[in-house]
Amino acid sequence: DAWDLALDAGTRLGYRNAQVSVIAPTGTIGFMMDCDTTGIEPDIALVKYKLLAGGGMLKLVNRTLPMALERLGYDAQEIKLITDYVDERETIEGCKPLNQDHLPVFDCAFKPKNGKRHIHYMAHLKMMAAVQPFISGAISKTINMPKESTAEEIQTAYMEGWKLGLKAVAIYRDGSKRLQPVSTEKHKDGSAKAKAETPAARPFRRRLPDTRNSVTHKFSVAGHEGYLTVGLYEDGQPGELFITMAKEGSTVGGLMDVIGTCTSMALQYGVPLITLVDKFRHARFEPAGMTANREIPFAKSIIDYIFCWLGCRFIPGYAENNTPNRGGTAPAPKADNTTTARDLVEKTKDLAKKIAEARAETQPREKPEKPVRKSQTPIVRIDAQLGEPDSETTDGPAHRLAALMTSAVSGGSGALESAMEVMHQFNAQFLHFGDDAPACDICGSITVRNGTCYKCFNCGNSMGCS
Repeated sequence: DAWDLALDAGTRLGYRNAQVSVIAPTGTIGFMMDCDTTGIEPDIALVKYKLLAGGGMLKLVNRTLPMALERLGYDAQEIKLITDYVDERETIEGCKPLNQDHLPVFDCAFKPKNGKRHIHYMAHLKMMAAVQPFISGAISKTINMPKESTAEEIQTAYMEGWKLGLKAVAIYRDGSKRLQPVSTEKHKDGSAKAKAETPAARPFRRRLPDTRNSVTHKFSVAGHEGYLTVGLYEDGQPGELFITMAKEGSTVGGLMDVIGTCTSMALQYGVPLITLVDKFRHARFEPAGMTANREIPFAKSIIDYIFCWLGCRFIPGYAENNTPNRGGTAPAPKADNTTTARDLVEKTKDLAKKIAEARAETQPREKPEKPVRKSQTPIVRIDAQLGEPDSETTDGPAHRLAALMTSAVSGGSGALESAMEVMHQFNAQFLHFGDDAPACDICGSITVRNGTCYKCFNCGNSMGCS
C-alpha cells in the first residue's frame, strides 16, 4: 500500500530527485553487516589490511573461503592446509591441494601481494550491467583498476559503462592515493596513517612574563654610544634583548633593532646563549676600537662587544676565561709554592755578579807543587735544569757556585718546579692568543697579535699598526 500511495502522489504532484530502488555503497555496508561482500562488490583480496582511524592496522582474512572450499568438495584437512597457506602467503595461487581449475572462483578485485590473478575491470562493468535493469537509480560501486592502468583504459571503461546503460560509473586505480583505507600490502611500520596524520613537532616558545626584571647597560665603542636592555626570566636567565643606538629611523638603529629581535626570538625558542655568543664573537667591522668598559677594553665591532658582554654577564666563568682582569678587583692570593715573574726578576737581579765572584774564587792563585790525585779532584756537574750539584766533595767554591745558582732561582725553598709552573702559566695564557687572528692581506699567512693590531711574521706586514 505504501508503494501505491507513493506512486499515486508522485503521479499527481511530480517527482524530484526520487528513486524507487538503489544499491548503496556496498563496501561500507559490508563492514557494517560484518560481511566480506554483499554480492555486487567483489572482495578486494582474500587477505587485506585496513587502516584504522585512531591509528594501527587490522588484518582481514576472507571468512567465506572455508565455505567455498567445502562446497567445491574439499575435505577438512585440505581446507585447513589451504586456509593456512592463504593466511601465510596472502594468496591462494601456488597452493598444491587446490585444483588449478578452481582458481577463477577466488579471484578478487585487486592483485594479491604475492600473486598475479585479479578480476578484469570489464567484469565489474558487465556485472553492474546485469543488475542495472532491476534498479531504478544508480549503483554505488567502485570499478577497481590495477596500478598499471593507462588513461586510455580508464576512458574505455567510462565509454563501455555508457554503452552498457549504467547510470553511474566510479573508477579507482590502485595506489592513486597516498593512503587508502584498504590495501593488499602491509605497511612497514603497521601504522602509516597514524604517522601521516601526526603533525610534525613544532618548536616551543618560552615567553617572558608580562612583568619582568631587566638589566640596562650603557656602552661606547670607538665613541659610538648605545644602551643594552636585557629582559630576564624568573630564574635570572636572559629572554630578550633591546639595543638602542643613534636616532630612531636611522640605518644603524634599524639594524640594531633587527639584531635584538633575532636574538630575543632565538633565546625564547631555546637556543643556548653560549651558542649565540660563540657565533657572533669576534665579528670584525667598523665601528671598532676602544671601549669604556674595563672588562672589555677593545671591541672589533659593536656586535663583538654586545655578545661579549652578554657572555660575561650571564654565562658563569666566561669573563674569567675570555677577558683580561681589568675590573679593579683584588688579585687572588697566591699559594706559598707559586713563583711569579716579578719574584724571578728580584731573585736573579744580582745573580751575574755573584756568579762572577764565585768563579773568581775557584781560580788557583799558584800552581800546586804536587799534582792532585784524581780522587781528590772535585767533580761538579750542574744539570741543565739547575738541579742539585753532583760532587764528591761538598765543600769549596765549586759547591758554593752550584748552590748559589740553585738558590738564586728557587729562593732556597727547593721549589724549582715553581719556576717551571710559572712558565706553564704564561704558556697557557698565550695558548689561544691568536685563535681569532686574521690572515695577512699580502701573503695570506696567519698573523699574530701586536698590541691591539696584528702583525705578519712571514712578510713583516702590519695590519693597521706601525
